[in-house]
Amino acid sequence: MDLEVYPPPDLAIESDVTSKTTLDAYEALRVPEVWIYRDRQLRIYLLQNGNYTQSSISPIFPKLLITEMIPQLVQKAIDEGTSRMLRELKVQLCQLKD
Repeated sequence: MDLEVYPPPDLAIESDVTSKTTLDAYEALRVPEVWIYRDRQLRIYLLQNGNYTQSSISPIFPKLLITEMIPQLVQKAIDEGTSRMLRELKVQLCQLKD
């Protein structure tokens, strides 16, 4: 695949619990940021000098505490339903905009 013609996405998010993609696959595609949600934890990996390093902050969303936020949102969706969680998330995100 020609990455000049078909550039990688800015962000890859993996939350599949039945199959796991290795970071090597994302590295080969040069995806700059990868989020992996597994075992109720979100890990952020950033591609730096050809290798992934773990980070607590997403450069795409630097003002959001993503590694804390996502596990809480997943649990809220399980406990209260996805629709309710998404409505509350929308309100929170709109408040950040203001």
